Amino acid sequence: MIISTKAIVLNTIKYGDTNLIVKCYTQKEGCKSYLLRGVLSSKKGKIRASYFQPLTQLNIVASHNNKGNLNSIKEVEVAYHYTTIFSNIFKQSILFFLSEVLSFSLQEEEENVSLYEYLETSFLWLDTHDKTANFHLLFLLNLTKYLGFYPDTNNSELKYFNMDEGCFVKDTLYANNTISGKDLFDFKKLLGTNFDSIDKVSFNGQNRQQILAVLIRYFELHLSGFRKPKSLEILKAVFK
Repeated sequence: MIISTKAIVLNTIKYGDTNLIVKCYTQKEGCKSYLLRGVLSSKKGKIRASYFQPLTQLNIVASHNNKGNLNSIKEVEVAYHYTTIFSNIFKQSILFFLSEVLSFSLQEEEENVSLYEYLETSFLWLDTHDKTANFHLLFLLNLTKYLGFYPDTNNSELKYFNMDEGCFVKDTLYANNTISGKDLFDFKKLLGTNFDSIDKVSFNGQNRQQILAVLIRYFELHLSGFRKPKSLEILKAVFK
């Protein structure tokens, strides 16, 4: 089946000397993986390896076999050329980190237009704004809305947040994964915040790393097969 769709690159793997396997999140059919034969040796071809940088936004015409095998891309163009992300070390670190998170988090091969639009608009926002030190924290928290485990904000006045259940509780009895105190105070700062006001959320480097650790743990508890991204240490070093 030939399909035209928007797509966001999640990751690439070199396959042999000249081929790439590219995993994308498509607007029309969710996650799809493509085999690009000879793309690393072709200098004049219509499909170039440079199009497939992490989280690049593309328009593609692809052949989807829907049999669990690798698909193929017939035509591709960059839908949006990032103007600052690949030249800004802070934004680039965020981008590589989030591409890993999304690669682990997104598996479904089905349409989810609202999730696609969230990814698309979030990365456009990152590209066009300067104060982005907390971007990845809010991005991860909001992503849980589309993955099905956004925190239940009822009873947010309670002293603990149960990460297993995704809700606020009055005590830690029978709960193995809870946050409280300063971690809970900082966690609640993100709830209800949007990207345009994220620069008003005050975190120092230590607070930011601690909340990031909480969010990563939250993902680990709710997503089977999720693991800590290798780029996490780089991100910590950049935003220390």
